[in-house]
Amino acid sequence: MKRFNFNFKILLMMAFAAFIIASCSESSETGANYARLQVRLTDSPGDYQEVNVDIQRVQVHVYNEDSEDGWIDLDVNAGVYDLLKLTNGLDTVLATGDLPAGKISQIRLILGDNNSIKVDDEIIPLKTPSAQQSGLKVKVNTELSEGFSYTILLDFDAARSIVKAGSSGKYILKPVIRGIAEATTGSIAGTVSNPEASPAVYAIIDTDTLGTSFTNEMGEFMIKGLPSGTYLVSFAPAEGFVIEGIEGVEVTAGNITDLGEVLVEEE
Repeated sequence: MKRFNFNFKILLMMAFAAFIIASCSESSETGANYARLQVRLTDSPGDYQEVNVDIQRVQVHVYNEDSEDGWIDLDVNAGVYDLLKLTNGLDTVLATGDLPAGKISQIRLILGDNNSIKVDDEIIPLKTPSAQQSGLKVKVNTELSEGFSYTILLDFDAARSIVKAGSSGKYILKPVIRGIAEATTGSIAGTVSNPEASPAVYAIIDTDTLGTSFTNEMGEFMIKGLPSGTYLVSFAPAEGFVIEGIEGVEVTAGNITDLGEVLVEEE
């Protein structure tokens, strides 16, 4: 990482506005003790013209998987999804939400009544076994770390999920779903050598400022929720102090890049 000399006095005037923005995003996206989760839906293809699944609710289980307590509803894009439009690497955002940092064990999909398949240009209703009407559970067993964003991809295997009931022409939905979890953002942390400088800290990539933080009374800071990439970390300290920016700060998903102690000089 290369240190970068830059005059940030102009940015100091923006600090109070940035503080308001940062405070709002901290509580609504990846705030203290919370992680951001996005659930996406994709499909392994099946030999049908359409496979339509009516998804009305998406819940995440945050405690022991054997307990019925601990289910949290995400903000879901409810509707009927044709799974065959989500093949060959295509997916769609199904639900999002903020969850307490810690372990999540399962995701549960609550289905509506408009499930069907299309075969030989005919729409045929899909029956759901009574044991699954309370929700389709998918094991994920993932640890969410505070301040990070995660994606869970639900891979719905259409070919294995549709069962023909003998020669009656009826079809039964017995979903086979695989949950794939991955972190999608990282963080930058550090400590300024003189806490009295109380700088605003910015993570800049190209010409965009993607993250803002403020040091605490110990001089510590952390900028959360950053996509992977190479950043310039800049500082806007109080009057009378100078802090050089740091170039070439590499951020990778699921990791905290620790800058260690950042030198503060007096003017």
